[in-house]
Amino acid sequence: MNTLAVELNKTLEETVIFRLLSDFGKRFYFPKGIVSQSAEASKYATRFNATIGMATLGGKPMHLNSLKELIPDLPPEQIFSYAPTPGNPQLRELWLDDMIRKNPSLAGQNTSLPLVVSGLTHGISVLADLFAGPGDCVLVPDMFWGNYRLIFEERNMASISTFPFYNPQAGLNIEGLKDALNRIAGGKVILMLNFPNNPTGYSPTEWEARALVQLLKEQARKGLNILCVSDDAYFGLFYEKETHKESLFASLASLHENILAVKVDGATKEELVWGFRVGFLTFASPNIKTVEYDALDRKVMGAVRASISNSNNLTQNLLLRAMQSPDHREEKKAALAILKERYLKVKEITERLSSGSKLEPLPFNSGYFMTFRFGGSSTEKLRKKLLMEQGIGTISIQDRYLRVAYSSVDLHHLEELFEIIFKTAEELSS
Repeated sequence: MNTLAVELNKTLEETVIFRLLSDFGKRFYFPKGIVSQSAEASKYATRFNATIGMATLGGKPMHLNSLKELIPDLPPEQIFSYAPTPGNPQLRELWLDDMIRKNPSLAGQNTSLPLVVSGLTHGISVLADLFAGPGDCVLVPDMFWGNYRLIFEERNMASISTFPFYNPQAGLNIEGLKDALNRIAGGKVILMLNFPNNPTGYSPTEWEARALVQLLKEQARKGLNILCVSDDAYFGLFYEKETHKESLFASLASLHENILAVKVDGATKEELVWGFRVGFLTFASPNIKTVEYDALDRKVMGAVRASISNSNNLTQNLLLRAMQSPDHREEKKAALAILKERYLKVKEITERLSSGSKLEPLPFNSGYFMTFRFGGSSTEKLRKKLLMEQGIGTISIQDRYLRVAYSSVDLHHLEELFEIIFKTAEELSS
């Protein structure tokens, strides 16, 4: 094992971080190579900097004017240069400040500074590299984003285990999660909590959030080491009064020394920039010292360096400028209002049309989606019939559920969309 990795592990060995690291994660480190030496040179090379492989002219990045003209308001170094491996330092600080504003419970808590990754998928993949390996259990609700399986099982050879997401009598299935946690062997689990949930569009109520947090605290007290990942891809898209409005990361950040909480979020949905590929990883656990967070950061930086080298510099600077705009918050409020209006319309339509239908809407209160349980033959057949005969695209899941992304359909088309879905389901059932 590289001596740098050994040093990082020694720094972490008394923490929950080390107990959760995979064998692969223990081998990660950030090399003192080109990137590290170039960063040092940027501070002290006062005459000539001949370190990094980038062409310059007059001290500025060499570039094509045909590209620069497309982005007139940014200087060349914010467009064409490499970004630091952990991300733009101003953006990292601003994202943390904004995170605390949106999650007031985080104020004063001991968290790391967010690290930039190339979108949420890359962030989850980095976590899988660091913490998931053969024999490790990744616990998810039975309604989960399919890419988890590709990342954790196929890429990192961990094992995904599920629990029923809903209890028809009690909402979010806290007891189902408890039973699943009680069956965990080996003293370690990676728990993925994705709210608002993809594919269902459900987020916990205030009561459910408290019960879930209390359950995890009890499990940690029993000695279970928990990597609790808040996949906040759709964070902020909450439409009902009783819905818990903060990330569960805020409640988990200082919950117990056997819990390492991670917030994976990003600009993708929160800032309406799906193609920017700017995400963030933020860690928290009580009693973790600055030097230990730094050691974990260097492992993350090693994983980033080994996969993509660094995230997109241009989109980080565009995002930074946008978040500094005085109109930023009002523009986001207007976008949320449009999505909430669509949600309320879909809720009204599905309640009205589902009586006596083979399509049963699963509970939804947030996010981009709603999902039907189909009591007919096959949602794949239903999906194909909708697509080929009606020109309507939907997603079939497990051949039992049909996901509809109302976020991508204008308000005035929603009535027609759902009427056709219900009618086609009835035709297929009969």
